[in-house]
This record gives sequence, C-alpha cells and structure tokens, in this order.
Amino acid sequence: MSAEPEKQVDPDRALQAARWAAEVALGEARLDDPPPRPTPAEWRALGVDDLRAHMDRLLLAKNPEPGLDALYQSGALDAWLPEVAAMVGFSDGEWRHKDVWKHTKQVVRQSVPRLEVRWGALLHDIGKLDTRRIDERGNVTFYGHSELGAAMFRKRVAKRLGFRGALRERVHFLILYHLRASAYDPSWTDSAVRRFYVQMGDGLRDLLDLSRADITTKRPEKRRRGVAQISALGKRVRELQAEDAKVAPLPKGLGTAIMAAFGVPPSKRLGDLMKQLTEDVETLDDLEPGRDADYYVEWLGRHRDRYGL
Repeated sequence: MSAEPEKQVDPDRALQAARWAAEVALGEARLDDPPPRPTPAEWRALGVDDLRAHMDRLLLAKNPEPGLDALYQSGALDAWLPEVAAMVGFSDGEWRHKDVWKHTKQVVRQSVPRLEVRWGALLHDIGKLDTRRIDERGNVTFYGHSELGAAMFRKRVAKRLGFRGALRERVHFLILYHLRASAYDPSWTDSAVRRFYVQMGDGLRDLLDLSRADITTKRPEKRRRGVAQISALGKRVRELQAEDAKVAPLPKGLGTAIMAAFGVPPSKRLGDLMKQLTEDVETLDDLEPGRDADYYVEWLGRHRDRYGL
C-alpha cells in the first residue's frame, strides 16, 4: 500500500493572508471575506521580512483593530506570535477582569501611529499570562508582568520576528517601562521627576504616548483622571527640562573667588554682591554670561565703585 503523498507547503497562501489582514486594517478588504486559511506549516514557511512588511502596514493603519482580528482569524498569530494569540479570551469573565486581547487591540488603536509605539502597544502585556495571581479576596494581580514581558520579547519575539537595532531596543524599553508614567503622583518632588525623565531618556515621548493609550477604562471620569495625570507629568517634565537647559549666568565657585580676591567674608554682603552681579549679567550688554570665575573677578576689579568694593 503506497504512502499518502505529503501536502505541498505553499507560502504564497500565507503571503496572501498577511496582505489581506493589512488590507482589512486599511479598509481595502473585508474581514468576512478571507482568503483560504494557510496551514501552520505555510505560515512558518513565509519569510519573516514579508510577514513584517504587512504587519507594519497593518499596525500603522488608522484603525488596526479589524486587521488584528484578521491576523488571529488567519492563524498568523498562532504561528508567529503565540504570546499574543494566548491573550484571546484570557480572563474574559472568569475573574471579572477585562479581556487582555480586547484591551490590547484598543491600546493599539488609541496609540499614535508610530511603529515603535504601535508594536509596544501590541506587545506591552504579553507577560500577563504567566504572572496572573488571585488573592484571597478574589482580586487579580499581574505583578512583574512588565519585566517578564520585556524578557519574553528580547529572548523570543524579537528573534522570531527579526527586530533589530533601534526598533528592537525601543519596543523592549516600552514593554519594560509601560507602567512607570501611570505611577506618577503630584506629590513627586522635582528631583523625582528629574530622575524619571533622565532614566527614560529619548524614549520619554513614546512612553508617555503609550501610557495615554493604555487607559481603556469605560468610566469617563476615571479615564479623564488618567489622561490628566499623564499630561500633568509631561508638563512638569517639559518645565524642568526647560529650566535645566538654561545656562547658569554665573559659574560655580565664583563666591569663593570673590572672597579670595576682595576679602569679602561669607555674609549677606557677599550674597547681595552675587545678586547684583547676576542682575548685571542679564541687563548689561558688555557683561557676558557663562564665563569663568576669573572673568567676573576682573570685571569687579574694574568696577569697584559700582559694587562698593
């Protein structure tokens, strides 16, 4: 009895399905009119660059939600992103916690259409499935899901989907820190805000944009408070960055140099002298800001009468 012939693997079927999913997101195809569903082997035979090209188009669409549903329906997520496919139906009604897949699709749709942010939105909660715990009161927690999700991305997803360079680092960053901005409280000191924005570095804008998109509550007042909190943090960061960017009009150590040069002791007299010199730097055309201490000591020596020296 002859062996049954093996079914031929046709990656073009997967390519057609990936293109269809992107077109659904772009409004150029219908979700209820799919092409033939590829087999898992056909999905795996598709080149990662071809898959990513269509996924990137899908994610940058104005409304990517139906495209994400198309990816799931076609089997693409099961084959290429099982971490995301596992979100479908997760916690839906079981513990009165919102469906992680529905939440994720909403976050993607609400996020700004920058590729880094959209990928971060799609993957930001992949660590939830392995960190869910139920306490004695029936409350659901996901402690550590950001750290686990970031590790999953770097070790599995980034390699599988060919993430490289700056995009890989930014998506990892967004997954790892996506809860940081929502922890902001107006009681944070300026020093705490400075530590936050220094640590976030050039990823701050993407992080704040993802944080806003991550607010999916159906309660209008709670949503308003959440968005206002992120906006308030962004405003404080901008104000402190502007303040920190200003060039100090007088150099550090000038007070010590003045005491040594003119015999002025540590006193209110020295404070008044420094205040007057600061005002003069801001108002006199021939007195430059940001110079070294010797420059101002020389200036004071040439204008002793003005400063009472």
